[in-house]
Amino acid sequence: MGHAALKGAGAHGPGGTVLVRGGRVRDPYSRLPHPLPTAVWNFPRTSEHHLPLQIGETVHILQASEGKGVQQPWPDPTLSPGIFPASLIHLKGAVVERRGAEESVIPTEMPMVQEITTTLREWATIWKQLYVVRTRERYRQVKQMMYELMERRSQLLSGTLPKDELLQLKKEVTSKIDYGNKILALDLVVRDEDENILDPDRTSIISLFQAHKKAAQTITQRIQEETRPQQSALGCSTRLAASPSHSLYLCMRNFVCNIGEEAQLLMALYDPGEQRMISENYVIRWASTGVPQDIEMLNNLKAVFTDLGSKDLKRERLFLVCQIIRVGRMDLRETYSRKLSTGLRRPFGISGENRVCHGCQEETPYHEANVPRSVPAGFWVSLKMLWGDLSQVRKDHPHLVDRSTGDVRNDIYLTLVQGEFDKGNKKTQKNVEVTVCVCDESGSVVQNVIYHGAGDKPASEYRSVVYYQQRHQRWMETVKIAVPIEDVHKTHLRFTFRHRSSSDSKDKSERIFSMAFVKLMRPDGTTLRDGEHDLVLYKGDSRKMEDASAYLTLTSTRNLSEPKLLSGSSFRVSGGTSGLTVSARDSFQISTLVCSTKLTQNVNLLGLLKWRSKPSLLSGNLQKLMNVDGGEVIKFLQDTLDALFSIMMENSDTDVYDTLVFDALVFIVGLVADKKFQHFNTVLEAYIRQHFSATLAYKKLISVLTQYVDHASQGEPCEPLMRTFKALEYIFKFIVRSRHLFAQQEKPGVTFLPARHPSVCLSWACSKAGTVQAGLISLQGAALKYLPSILEDVLDQASCWSRPSCWSLSCPVLSGAGVVPAPTSPVPPCLSAPTECRELLLQTAVPILQELIEKGEEEDACIELLSNILEVLYKAQKHIQLILERLLHTVNRRVIVLDRENSLITLGGHCGRAQLLTSPPPWQDFLMEIFILFKDLIGKTVYPSDWMVMNMVQNREFLHAINQFATTLTQMFLSNSSFELQLWNNYFHLAVAFLTQDSLQLENFSQAKRNSILAKYGDMRATIGASIRDMWYNLGHHKIEFIPGMVGPILEMTLVPELELRKSTIPIFFDMMLCEYQLTKSFSRFEDEILRKLDSEVEGGRGDEQYKQLFESILLSCCRRHPELAKPGENFVALVTGLLERLLDYRAVMNDENKTYSMSCTVNLLNFYKEIDRQAMYIRYLYKLKDLHVSYENYTEGAYTLLLHARLLKWSDEANTAPMQGLHSPSLHTQRQLKEALYNQIIDYFDKGKMWEEAIHICKELAEQYESEVFDYEMLSDILREAKFYEKILKVLRPSPDYFAVGYYGQGFPTFLRNKIFIYRGKEYERREDFEMRLLSPFPNAEKLKSTSPPGEDITSSPGQYIQCFTVQPVEEAKVRFKDRSIPEQITNFYKANHVQKFSYSRPFKKGPKDPDNEFATMWIERTTFVTAYPLPGILRWFAVTSTTTTIISPLENAIETMMKTNEKIMSEINRHQNDPSLPVNPLSMLLNGIVDPAVMGGFAKYETAFFQESYLQEHPEDEGNIEKLKDLIAWQTPLLAEGIRIHGRKVTEDLRPFHERMEQCFVQLRAKVESQYGVREMVSARVVTLLWGGWYWHKTRTGQRALLALAEPREGEWRLCTVIPPGSPSGSLCSQVCFEERRSGRPRSMAWGSDWDRLSHAGDRQVLWWRALAPSHHPLTALTPSRWPCTTEPSSLSSTPDTSLPPPQPTAPP
Repeated sequence: MGHAALKGAGAHGPGGTVLVRGGRVRDPYSRLPHPLPTAVWNFPRTSEHHLPLQIGETVHILQASEGKGVQQPWPDPTLSPGIFPASLIHLKGAVVERRGAEESVIPTEMPMVQEITTTLREWATIWKQLYVVRTRERYRQVKQMMYELMERRSQLLSGTLPKDELLQLKKEVTSKIDYGNKILALDLVVRDEDENILDPDRTSIISLFQAHKKAAQTITQRIQEETRPQQSALGCSTRLAASPSHSLYLCMRNFVCNIGEEAQLLMALYDPGEQRMISENYVIRWASTGVPQDIEMLNNLKAVFTDLGSKDLKRERLFLVCQIIRVGRMDLRETYSRKLSTGLRRPFGISGENRVCHGCQEETPYHEANVPRSVPAGFWVSLKMLWGDLSQVRKDHPHLVDRSTGDVRNDIYLTLVQGEFDKGNKKTQKNVEVTVCVCDESGSVVQNVIYHGAGDKPASEYRSVVYYQQRHQRWMETVKIAVPIEDVHKTHLRFTFRHRSSSDSKDKSERIFSMAFVKLMRPDGTTLRDGEHDLVLYKGDSRKMEDASAYLTLTSTRNLSEPKLLSGSSFRVSGGTSGLTVSARDSFQISTLVCSTKLTQNVNLLGLLKWRSKPSLLSGNLQKLMNVDGGEVIKFLQDTLDALFSIMMENSDTDVYDTLVFDALVFIVGLVADKKFQHFNTVLEAYIRQHFSATLAYKKLISVLTQYVDHASQGEPCEPLMRTFKALEYIFKFIVRSRHLFAQQEKPGVTFLPARHPSVCLSWACSKAGTVQAGLISLQGAALKYLPSILEDVLDQASCWSRPSCWSLSCPVLSGAGVVPAPTSPVPPCLSAPTECRELLLQTAVPILQELIEKGEEEDACIELLSNILEVLYKAQKHIQLILERLLHTVNRRVIVLDRENSLITLGGHCGRAQLLTSPPPWQDFLMEIFILFKDLIGKTVYPSDWMVMNMVQNREFLHAINQFATTLTQMFLSNSSFELQLWNNYFHLAVAFLTQDSLQLENFSQAKRNSILAKYGDMRATIGASIRDMWYNLGHHKIEFIPGMVGPILEMTLVPELELRKSTIPIFFDMMLCEYQLTKSFSRFEDEILRKLDSEVEGGRGDEQYKQLFESILLSCCRRHPELAKPGENFVALVTGLLERLLDYRAVMNDENKTYSMSCTVNLLNFYKEIDRQAMYIRYLYKLKDLHVSYENYTEGAYTLLLHARLLKWSDEANTAPMQGLHSPSLHTQRQLKEALYNQIIDYFDKGKMWEEAIHICKELAEQYESEVFDYEMLSDILREAKFYEKILKVLRPSPDYFAVGYYGQGFPTFLRNKIFIYRGKEYERREDFEMRLLSPFPNAEKLKSTSPPGEDITSSPGQYIQCFTVQPVEEAKVRFKDRSIPEQITNFYKANHVQKFSYSRPFKKGPKDPDNEFATMWIERTTFVTAYPLPGILRWFAVTSTTTTIISPLENAIETMMKTNEKIMSEINRHQNDPSLPVNPLSMLLNGIVDPAVMGGFAKYETAFFQESYLQEHPEDEGNIEKLKDLIAWQTPLLAEGIRIHGRKVTEDLRPFHERMEQCFVQLRAKVESQYGVREMVSARVVTLLWGGWYWHKTRTGQRALLALAEPREGEWRLCTVIPPGSPSGSLCSQVCFEERRSGRPRSMAWGSDWDRLSHAGDRQVLWWRALAPSHHPLTALTPSRWPCTTEPSSLSSTPDTSLPPPQPTAPP
């Protein structure tokens, strides 16, 4: 089946075919069930008719059909339907809500399921991004959380969870969602107690803020615990503090140990520091078969260790210890060959785990066992910490606690500590077994009161573990004694000791050898004290030892003062007539701990509880109660309170005990308020509600309270009053409850206090306390702080109390608050207070708040109280006007001057609609303050960015208030008489700041968040934008006053990427233009301002291509409707759109890692600003470009960039007008100073970039200034030191950079690159492969073109990206000053690769019939010449190509070029070796051998075959001249090769001598061939002659065309030889210049041959060193440098007929 559908989030519309054809007419507000089609599988688009789907997307089904889907036409052209398989769609239950013309589809799932679904979709997008950026740890964390949420979602959808488990699951889900949102930087979600998302429309702003604050703190705390596992103890301590009682859940998974007998597993908590168990045992009886004895307990062995206090879990170490006790024979090694005694409890093994407190936050398995090595064993348990007391654990984990535990306990824990027993008449030490039982006064054993531990049945006696033959035995075994409370006073513990034998027969004959006892109740009525007891051991007849009448009268414990006898002493003390004797040689110690709510060990507390037995001691017992340990009192809380109120009621006719009872009650309430016992608050409240019955107690309590207050008002010290105020809440709970009970039992004739008496008394008492006196400030503060806590209870008794009088209680206290620190507690009773009561309180409290806020005192307390008042008034919806009139102005002024961190700013953010006053202060001042406050709050971002709901609620209230103020502004401050420029200006700036704040920029949010905000709040930007537009047009003739000041804010508003907002606000620009034009006939101020602001706004991230198009179309349309503005308007629009295009290009690449294209866009911008004469912006981008260059070490380009700024400056003392940038701004005030600083920086950059020629030019200009203008010779001397640059030119190696042509083709590139060619200057030693890699890095999807031919239309018009890159050669421009001069190669090479604007690329191609034997005949060259916009290097390392020309070079011309290059290369190598004899010979060897060796040559032969044939000349008669050139070049190559071979022969090493000889043989053959065919070209040598001053000597060679002149060298014995072709000779045109040296300076000088010939011949002041013939650039003799020969030897290869007429060489000097 196929579906035709529309896809969309939300699937608007009722669905079906109804929507296709227009839909049915329905009720405008309806809610109908409808299925919601949702994709359950991804469906890719493989056909143009398919509709692509992703899991979770909703669709709108138009039509269903069998087989192939049918595509129907759709009326909305922006939405195109498609088909997809029906099996991919699941129909979910949903409801369609229709409100007017709008419809929304709401799923019928529970809200929590919808939230999980939305969260998973939002997380999935981020999860994929985490995978892309390789954040592995966070990726795995989010993945795990998503899996867990999906699992919980399935559980919620199952609908099978009970209510309590459902609530727990919702808490777990919301906790995980909130945690995930926080770590993924998503918005905070606030919830109510039922884990439902708070509705801000039904929640006050104060409550909403508190919910945000609480949620943020909870999540932050959890994240800290998650991210800092090493501080888990700290996190645990935090939770401990929050819950003073805890429980430890234990589950035993398995126990594996082959004991062979029954065993008992005793598990308890052990403190190694105190070396004692701190809990009772959990007992598991294990059968010999390896399973529990109670088989029903298999896999259900669980226990909860309860009543663990915070102190217990803060112990340094806490172990879970399991003792393994086997029950059977004495020794496992004994066999059953004889009858053995059984049932003995013998130690077997132990296991422990020390991660109890800090390692069991989750249920964690542990396994460990320490047993005899011969027995393999394993012990597995799981632990989990449960927070809260037993009732909380039972509520949170009902499956763990299956038995009810009451609040009443009466347990005594007995620990057998140790004992020492003499062996007596036995040869070995005794195997002692201790038997414990509980006996009554008659000696009868009390049945079933001893518990071996939790999980075990009660027993009548307890038998200890038997240790084999040890004198000193240490048991440390703990049992619980649970005797009924009524029997404790008449019971005692009896301990009997017996030797156990391994033989059954001997064991039966053993009798009790000793006994001990201890009574549970002491003679004074208190319970046996906690701690160790050293018991007296008695010996005698076994029957006497079991007779209670025989031992109960004896002493049971040793006193500490009794001296201990040495062990081994046989001294015995008589026990009197009982027949028992005391054994001093034996000892036995026990330890007891009483855990009871009915038994006390404190005498003073016991005396109070039993006060009736000794009334005379009552006063002392009441006073001593204050010294009783708080924990002891809390244990007996109900009994103590009953005793206190009984004392009060039974002594109603006297007030003797009233004050003592009142103080005791305050003491108890103070204990409950203590953090240590705060969980007993509920117990105390339950007592007041259910057990308290003292109907007349209120009289005495009020009487004592009045007495205390009266004493304090008289200046008497009254220390209890402070404690009383702290306990005031519960004191009044007792008073109110007592009065209520009294009212219920009231009978005629009974005298009672009138109903209003308590109110009057307390009001009077408080008025006394509120009197301002020295020393009473703390009491007044306490009264003010704690008084509100009583009001709710007072108001509950409406029938007995006068409400207004109750509320008036606070007024006298507040009236003295001028010196009271401040109110600090909320006033919750206001929620139910009547109007007159609230007015009474507010009229007193508000002035005090106003005074404190104005002074800036106690701000935290004021904020808390004011927040609670606002919360109350929000719910009451009354008395708001009172707060606003008195406090709004004060709060506004205070918030404006506060820092962002101050909490009062948060309160300022809560104002909202409260800003709307009916009778405000003077409107102008009020509006001014409000505008400043609002703008300040918006700018300071009061709430964190992830508090989305809080921010949006604040914005909604701001929007409402701003629109209301706009109406007021228009009505009251628009006319000429009342117009206020600053007020209107503040309004516009506030509105724009509101519109442009980050929290309203929906396009920056995820789709889910955007949809949520739009659905709840709409797009507030459109609303405020329309308001700004209307307010602007309302200004009328006042508009000109806002130009250009409002250009920037309006521009910022129009740049917000919201289409409708832009369309409605961009016309404001034209209105500004028109307004200024009508007044000044230009809009230059507007133009300047918008250009300046546009630069900063776009660079800051605002603006896009859509804005550029809208700006252009809207303003052009407006301008064309006004003829006077048509032309200037069009020019302005073109200017702005051109700037926008460049700014957008610049912004698109400025954050790229590769800054290449940032530099290009920067140059485009600075050129634009130069064209429109905006010098400040031009200089700004110059320095941006310079910084980019320097960061990439492009020092040459950085220097050229700074040079542009320097050229704008003059050598004058005029002040700088343009803004200065960078390091040059602080102290450079004149243009000369700035230009000088720039030049020094430029010189430094040129030096780093090895552009010393350019640095020299700058140095010369500086030197001219220092020498001729400012006469600063010190600076002149410094700048002249830059002569080192000349030395660097000649001596420092400077590799010539390569140049690359790069073409960017395709529409995928930015406009500044698209379909353009650039010439790039490569870096030193950069290969083309490396350059291409660097080039392609910003465009990973670009395709590299392999061909160097220009691409076709299919490439340039395609949407893709194609890059073409190839190497080009710089074309050197002819330098006039170098013409016809001999210049060192280091100098000329620089100009070959620098200051170049033309570049060529030669592409060979075949033309004509192919000759397989000779490719030169058909090798044509297509030479393309590129001309760049500017020479390279420049302010960029690349420039765009502005023009391209192509020329075709024939094969013959190509051959001529090749021969010329070869000859030039030979001459270059010869010159290099002559100038530097230390150069290696290898490059010269390879060059010469490649030409002269016939095996590798072939060049001559190929040219001869291709061009020197008669047939070629006949076909190409026009090439005759070029053929002669080629022959001449071949001929000239011979003397060059000869010179090169001569140099090679001089420098070759002996091992390469054979190679040289082979090369000479080849050259002889080559030379013979060339000279025979193309003539002789030779360099002639002769005897050295001396140049006579005033004349020349000529030597005619055998050819008659060559002359030789040998000139003397300065060094004797060496000569310089060169070939000279005099003027007038047949080859005279080849002569170019003569070189000689000045005697005085030693520097080489050059002069032309022609007119300088005479000067040279009469050079009386110069000694000629050498001169030589130079040829044009195509001649093989170009740049040939003479060689050195010894004067006595002439090389035979260059010999000629000597001229004997020449005189012998003589050194000469000038006359």
